[in-house]
Amino acid sequence: MTPAARVPAGWKIWGALWIVYLVWGSTYLAIRISVDTIPPLLASGVRFVGAGLALYGYLALRHGAAHVRVTVREVAYAAGVGTALVGANGLVFVAEQTVPSGIAALVISSVPLWVVIMRKAAGDHVSGAALAGVAVGFTGVAILLLPGEMPSGGSPFGFTLIVIASVSWAAGTFLSPRLVLPRNSFVSTAVQMMCGGMVMLVAGVLAGEPTRIDVGAFSTASVIAFVYLVVFGSLVAFSAYVWLLQAAPISKVSTYAYVNPVVATFLGWIILDEVMSGTALVGAALVVASVAVTVREQKAGRRAESPNHAGRRKAA
Repeated sequence: MTPAARVPAGWKIWGALWIVYLVWGSTYLAIRISVDTIPPLLASGVRFVGAGLALYGYLALRHGAAHVRVTVREVAYAAGVGTALVGANGLVFVAEQTVPSGIAALVISSVPLWVVIMRKAAGDHVSGAALAGVAVGFTGVAILLLPGEMPSGGSPFGFTLIVIASVSWAAGTFLSPRLVLPRNSFVSTAVQMMCGGMVMLVAGVLAGEPTRIDVGAFSTASVIAFVYLVVFGSLVAFSAYVWLLQAAPISKVSTYAYVNPVVATFLGWIILDEVMSGTALVGAALVVASVAVTVREQKAGRRAESPNHAGRRKAA
């Protein structure tokens, strides 16, 4: 088969991109609805343990036990990355009990900015344009978190958790390509979800959430939102994302970083009547624009440094 024949059709790439755009953008809304009646840490833990087991079991049945075999070292590193990534998600679950879903998505979209900071601290080359984008982006985040701009019902504690979650997600993203993870990206994803989900379950138990479980009080909307997170957020969209990393230019795949918060903000407004002030909208625009510029600048810088590099990296 020729190289040209292996290039996926454009409609497949754009179809997968729109799955990531819409599904991942909508997960913030689904989280906000699910935590109305379901304990947040246990919900996050069950979501990822269930999705991880389903993906791991599917891979084992389809490809055999040898395909999903991993070493102790790989599991240890995957557990560390999974804890950072899934832990960030767990914090978002807790925070969205009080923080509007659109604001949560916008603050989490600053992850690429934190990654730039971590790369700079590690001694990687970071362009001046990327650093300028980081400065603008964090200015936008600061505006979003100004005490006078916090939406009604939002708590400083919830907003603090969202910021910590963005740092945790960035740490997992930063460490992932630097550690020895399972070679197959889908196996790595399954192990990370299972390990990180178990940590969330333990955290939920330590926080006393099992004593507050009342299955009879779970609303239909919360249950549907939770199932949507497991099936579409953790399995369908992530599978599309992993496939895109192998089939499309990384610069195109990375556009999800600034499309997702736009989708999340729109859904929060149209479905939950979440409203932002004019000042907060300015902050949101600064964050989205800076992430777009920073992501593009980083990709351009990497291509310039390594022109023969294919731009593929292991999925977190």
